[in-house]
Amino acid sequence: MCKKYYTYILLTKNNTYYCGYTDDVEKRFKQHCEGKGAKYTRANKPVKIVYTKEFENKSDALKEEFRIKHLTREEKIKLINT
Repeated sequence: MCKKYYTYILLTKNNTYYCGYTDDVEKRFKQHCEGKGAKYTRANKPVKIVYTKEFENKSDALKEEFRIKHLTREEKIKLINT
């Protein structure tokens, strides 16, 4: 069985978005909620996962994370809604 990787976007309490990658979205979301995730989500508590995309390898997931992080807020909202 091949390991899967995911790029994800979280909505935070102050209505901002956080993007990251992982091999286990639910586990990573729990870490963010417990303050054990990224520095950004320790200060901006996550509310829910609003977007995930699956990849066959880590490299592709990282490339997508990089791409999403450079989108405008409006472009991220459009991506989430598609």
